[in-house]
Amino acid sequence: MKLGDFYTTAIEIGINNDPRTKDAVLQELARRKQAFDELSARDRELFDTESLRNPYSDSRILHGHAEHDVQNILAGIDIDVGEILLADTLRSKGTKIDLLLSHHPSGKALADLYSVMSMQSDILHLYGVPINIAESLMDVRIKEIERKLMPVNHARAIDAARLLDIPFLCLHTPADNMVAHHLQQLFDRENPYSLADVVDILRTIPEYRNAGLNGAGPQIMLGTTTRKAGKIFVDMTGGTEGAREIFESLTNGGVSTIVAMHLSEEHRKEAEKNHLNVVIAGHISSDNLGVNLLLDELAKDHSFEILECSGFRRFSRLEKRSE
Repeated sequence: MKLGDFYTTAIEIGINNDPRTKDAVLQELARRKQAFDELSARDRELFDTESLRNPYSDSRILHGHAEHDVQNILAGIDIDVGEILLADTLRSKGTKIDLLLSHHPSGKALADLYSVMSMQSDILHLYGVPINIAESLMDVRIKEIERKLMPVNHARAIDAARLLDIPFLCLHTPADNMVAHHLQQLFDRENPYSLADVVDILRTIPEYRNAGLNGAGPQIMLGTTTRKAGKIFVDMTGGTEGAREIFESLTNGGVSTIVAMHLSEEHRKEAEKNHLNVVIAGHISSDNLGVNLLLDELAKDHSFEILECSGFRRFSRLEKRSE
């Protein structure tokens, strides 16, 4: 598969599994195109035209040509300078590596991470939060994340990949969409009675079971094993943690339990104040699940060799289907 096809297919898969629905995402892209058409020639020069077909600012080809052939992938949750040097060393020893695949963003995709966070408003609205409240609170949080990203040296890893000429791609929100969609469907179908049941369901999933064996398995952060799960919201996509003030509105909207990758202490206190149950599935394990589900879709019609690094472990559902 060509790098360009790998990238565009991954974005399409992310759109198809977006919690907002595919139609909502396509409408957003249409609005972007209209806004772009109304820009002056001067403003168009700095406009990210890739955003007209890719709604996820945190997922980009960071280095490499679209026509580059991809079969052997070094995949990691984080690909930084160390992993790029590792790839170069492995190549010098005869290991074939056509692509560096990172889950977490780098370069422009990291600098513009905050832009993808607006999707959280629409997702929150689906769970009973009035859209005006969701957008108001998220606007403040998005600006906060934008300020935090301003001083970061975004280009370090990309410069290393460029100097060593190793194609480099990051896929963040498409993979996060996969895990959010997968788990939400799972909990909606299984309808767990208690928080203990929620954790038990997570532990049946290879990525979470593997994390548990390494001391990082799912845990109940707020609540007890006997508490009723009630309405579950899987909060795992949209860039990074949203506004901590949103928990009151989620409670009012009928949500009883949040299943998240991680939760800061400030967010935990707000969730506790609003009587929410919180189950932490695990950050890296959830990232693993999302990337694995995405790779499964990409590998349905193409064969890839995956070399694991930087916290990534490959668990293929395709192998199970063929058995």
